[in-house]
Amino acid sequence: MAYNLCHSTSFLFHDHQSLYDSLVSTTPRPNTRALSLSFKLNSLSFPSKTSIQKCSVSVQETQSTDPAKDSKNLQDPDTKSGSSKKSYIWVNPKSPRASQLKKKSYDSRYNSLVKVAQALNLCSATEDGVSSVLSGLGDNLLEQDCVVILNNMSNSETALLALNYFLGKLKSKREVILYNVTIKVCRKSRDLDRADKLFDEMLVRGVKPDNVTFSTLISCGRMCSSPGKSVEWFEKMPDFGCDPDNVTYASMIDAYGRAGNVDMALSLYDRARTEKWSLDAMTFSTLIRMYAASANFDGCLNVYEEMKILGVKPNMFVYNNLLDAMGRAKRPWQAKTIYKEMTDNGFTPNWNTYASLLRAYGRARYGEDALAVYREMKEKGMELNVILYNTILSMCADIGFADEAFEIFEDIKSSGTCKPDSWTFSSLITINSCSGKVSEAEAMLSEMLEAGFEPNLFVLTSLIQCYGKAQRTDDVVRTFNRLPESGITPDDRFCGCLLNVMTQTPKEEIGKLIECVEKSNSKLGTVVRLLLEEPGIEGHFKNEASELFNSISEDVKKAYCNCLIDLCVNLNLLEKACELLDLGLTLKIYRDIQSRSPTQWSLHLKSLSLGAALTALHVWINDLAKALESGEEFPPLLGINTGHGKHKYSDKGLAGVFESHLKELNAPFHEATPDKIGWFLTTDAAAESWLESRSSPELAAV
Repeated sequence: MAYNLCHSTSFLFHDHQSLYDSLVSTTPRPNTRALSLSFKLNSLSFPSKTSIQKCSVSVQETQSTDPAKDSKNLQDPDTKSGSSKKSYIWVNPKSPRASQLKKKSYDSRYNSLVKVAQALNLCSATEDGVSSVLSGLGDNLLEQDCVVILNNMSNSETALLALNYFLGKLKSKREVILYNVTIKVCRKSRDLDRADKLFDEMLVRGVKPDNVTFSTLISCGRMCSSPGKSVEWFEKMPDFGCDPDNVTYASMIDAYGRAGNVDMALSLYDRARTEKWSLDAMTFSTLIRMYAASANFDGCLNVYEEMKILGVKPNMFVYNNLLDAMGRAKRPWQAKTIYKEMTDNGFTPNWNTYASLLRAYGRARYGEDALAVYREMKEKGMELNVILYNTILSMCADIGFADEAFEIFEDIKSSGTCKPDSWTFSSLITINSCSGKVSEAEAMLSEMLEAGFEPNLFVLTSLIQCYGKAQRTDDVVRTFNRLPESGITPDDRFCGCLLNVMTQTPKEEIGKLIECVEKSNSKLGTVVRLLLEEPGIEGHFKNEASELFNSISEDVKKAYCNCLIDLCVNLNLLEKACELLDLGLTLKIYRDIQSRSPTQWSLHLKSLSLGAALTALHVWINDLAKALESGEEFPPLLGINTGHGKHKYSDKGLAGVFESHLKELNAPFHEATPDKIGWFLTTDAAAESWLESRSSPELAAV
């Protein structure tokens, strides 16, 4: 092997930028084509150590602020900086002196310094421990050697001690360089506290931080998941006369986003798009998470599309944040699309991916998809936490997957990594309650109590529903009386459950529940009493009902109205049922029940309970009769849309009930073709003939 030796001694003095690039490079070996000597050789005259010590070092070379440039330099160790001309002499590798020259080359010196750095990483974190390693370097230390040692360290604790040792030995005018490479060690080891202390120490010693100091500190805060510190350091830069470059600005989009300063993050992002900064995948990941937090889910997708247009490849953080966002948005179909893109691009789903998919499918009640993800996780040996288990169980309770829920419950108990909590038991009690399995619900309640959990309002609501379905009215009252003992105050949903139980209770036992209703909600109690009493002052019942609906939360209004109408139909109080339906339409609790077009008049019943649907049918038939009497021309088709779904805990659906009811009325409506499941249709001629045959349509007929 031939060695090229630098022929011009001015290289060490005047081309110090290239030398320093070699010193601070993180590559194992510096440029082998420009070997410099640090010792005097017999055949050539080289500068002394003292001369080398006078060589100045540029602060800008301790760390580039351009990752792309750094990456290029790492990949190409022969990259040259500076414009100095270099000449070389050839040394015969067979010469006896070739091996001696090699030993005295800077390659050898550099490797020995790397070994010193490795020894410092492993030595005891004491001044004596560090001194014992560094004492072998002698007293005439070169600043470049100190930089190489610190730059190759990864132990921030001993790095600080080494820095103090070097500062005590050197008379450097560029102490900022040593501080910068030491902060870099803190970044490597994700030691934010020591990086912060180093910055404070710099200020105390009068060392002025530069752009490299701040860019290293900012990236350290980012790596340590402390965006607040990154923001703090970034905002200090103008105080020290430092101007951030585009790379620093770009990283601050991520920092501000993580720190919760959405306005600043978006402002920088708008500027980044205008000035075409280079943004990394982590910044886009933060933007997606930021938009998701503000429920701007279309914004998440727009960022994802912009990212692809700019040619930035998504990473797992991007995909997982997108999946989580689509779960929050209840857009499981988009979660499926993103997941497919992720796997098509060669990414293997991790625990966070599966957790996001479970949440997305569970919230949207995509039962089969959620269970498929759950089983895949189990096959891969991934452990679920109790929150994910509860997400699946809650979904199972909502869609009636009873068998699957109890299988999962057994998995929880046998997992050895997590235990059922209050929410777990609540979901299982709900499943048993909705299925009318009283003994199973009571057994689960006992297991819950043995596990040390007291029943909450949700559990007691489920038990009352269970006893009501089984028509065990006394148990409903007994369970209701447990609320004050447990310090629980009934809410609107609980009162709605009581109302629903009343619709399933025999007429002779309804009185037992009225007191419970009155204690839970006095306005509701008043409406129920007026409903059961003989007709009083005209309009009084409707006014009280209106006050009730205006006093309850929006999400329970339709449930209350449905239950009250069901109660009226059960008690044959059909006039009051019609009043309630009319009130529901007036208050926009019900919308678009009837629709008319030139080709079809329709009745839409999908969102109604059975009693409310029958009442709406009666009103519609009467409206059709009035239209016929007034000479209105019917369209070619008339239809009733009941939907084709079945109740999650029953084989019955509205369509099945209406099919038999329409036959009882001898109505000419017939089930539509398979492409319009849930529709009952008739022609204008058949409808007119049937209405004419009804000499005096009575409410009781419906």
